[in-house]
Amino acid sequence: MTSPAEKWMRDYNDASKLADEINSMVSEASTLPPTGPQTQRHFSATRRKISIINNKLDSLGKFLAELPTRQTLSGKEMNKRNDMMANLNTKVNQMANTLNSYSSANRDRLLGPDTKSDDVMKRASNMDNNGLVGFQRQVMREQDDDLEKLEITVVSTKHIALAVNEELDLHTRLLNGLDDHLEATGSRLQRIQRSLGALNRKTKGGCCCSILVVILIVILVLVAFVLIKYL
Repeated sequence: MTSPAEKWMRDYNDASKLADEINSMVSEASTLPPTGPQTQRHFSATRRKISIINNKLDSLGKFLAELPTRQTLSGKEMNKRNDMMANLNTKVNQMANTLNSYSSANRDRLLGPDTKSDDVMKRASNMDNNGLVGFQRQVMREQDDDLEKLEITVVSTKHIALAVNEELDLHTRLLNGLDDHLEATGSRLQRIQRSLGALNRKTKGGCCCSILVVILIVILVLVAFVLIKYL
């Protein structure tokens, strides 16, 4: 039969493994883009696991406090387990703070600095561990709400971008049609210019013939005048 001390240690090891998993997820969060479905899912999953491990730590802390009444343990063993709990609590709080900093950094890049950060730090500065756990959950819920609002904004921006893209496509098609009309008009102008050139050449040839006829008539008149005068 498993003793209370062994059960506590087994539960602690499970929580420690979950902490290692969360630590890997927090490290991965630093490589994700500022926004997007993948980023939101990753942050939400990490926060859920942090919430789960906080519940486990609450249970472990209560179990550890009641452990001496269930099983006799030396003072050295109790101090060791209290230190293990304190270290794990510190590790989880650090991971939660790191995740919050990544989330705030991503939000700042998109929306500008968060003016509530100083207020959050002031509110958390005088809280005990239980108060910090509750406050941390509240902050996580607020951040989830902010992410949902951000997602709505991103989706709305996407729809606007699609509408603008459709408008640009329409303008492109209109410009392409105008190019076709200009090309057809240019071709017609070239044909008219060729016709005018041919007509101009014909007109110049007719003028030369008229001049030659006039010269011949003048010569004939002069010849006739000379013949009449001297004959």
